[in-house]
Amino acid sequence: MMRWSYLALAGSLALVPSAASADPIADFYKGKQINWILSAGAGGGYAAYALAFAPYFTAHIPGNPHIVVQNMPGAGGIRAMLYLQGVAPKDGTTIGLVHSSVPFAPLYGIKGASFDPRQMNWIGSINAATGICVSWTASGITTWRDLFDKTFIVGGTGAGSQMETMPAMLNKLFGTHIKVISGYKGGNDVYLAMERGEVNGRCGGLISSIKSTRPDWFPQKKVSVPIQIALERDPEFPDAPALIEFAKDQHTKDVLRLTLAPMAMDRPILAPPGTPRETVAALRKAFHETMKDPAFIAEAERQHLEIQDVDGEKISALLESAYKSPPDVVKAANEAMALTGAANEN
Repeated sequence: MMRWSYLALAGSLALVPSAASADPIADFYKGKQINWILSAGAGGGYAAYALAFAPYFTAHIPGNPHIVVQNMPGAGGIRAMLYLQGVAPKDGTTIGLVHSSVPFAPLYGIKGASFDPRQMNWIGSINAATGICVSWTASGITTWRDLFDKTFIVGGTGAGSQMETMPAMLNKLFGTHIKVISGYKGGNDVYLAMERGEVNGRCGGLISSIKSTRPDWFPQKKVSVPIQIALERDPEFPDAPALIEFAKDQHTKDVLRLTLAPMAMDRPILAPPGTPRETVAALRKAFHETMKDPAFIAEAERQHLEIQDVDGEKISALLESAYKSPPDVVKAANEAMALTGAANEN
């Protein structure tokens, strides 16, 4: 009887995980490093968000791995996506923060976009944003009427990026006169070009990006917002019309909804396809906990970073819906943004 009790106790203890292996995710990440790949260059809005988010994110990931931010600009973000799909480790030690327009590149057949964003593991997005055309006030282009009456010269970072697709769409669908000077490395370089007078402004720019990297621009009226690339007006700029206000029929509205879909998933974070499901779940949980962390919220306010918790599953659903769009809507959006056969130059 004593022997049976001892064996039973020993057997039951064997079923109880030890403290060291109570959390396999924590065991995996303890002492490790996560490489966080950014599809943008240093010094811009994406870098500002990543550097602000990283220390709080790691505090909520089991095992508290060290996060190192690595910039990988190029081809409007496609270079980073190709790396995340085909080269990056698929064990949870590499994640990405990419331009919100990049996951839609294969839908439009952009050259070089040989990846499927629906296979990626979307962790969440740090913000959802209103896109704008922003102009250097001294350039003399300050209202939406100016976009039709004058040539608006803006900077771009390569075919496929919003800084080039949005101006093309505005010209095609509404008859504006926007000229893109391509070849800038990142959004921050375009802002510098605005300050130097090389270009008049930037379309596809984000309010959050300007507030985080140029906090004096709006308060000091150094820049103006002629038009909002959005489905509704942001009350912060009540005099700047939303683009959909110029749509005259349902087809045009459908095209706009597709082209503006990336705005609903600004600053998206992902893990490569093949990353273990339980690791993805842990990263998603850590993401949401970080977004609710009072310390991170305070830091975001200090750095003028606009934040909004967008669920990873919502991003996946948004992409699934976009890729099921009627062919005529995709074709019209493609042509409007001048994406067909586009070679990504940066």
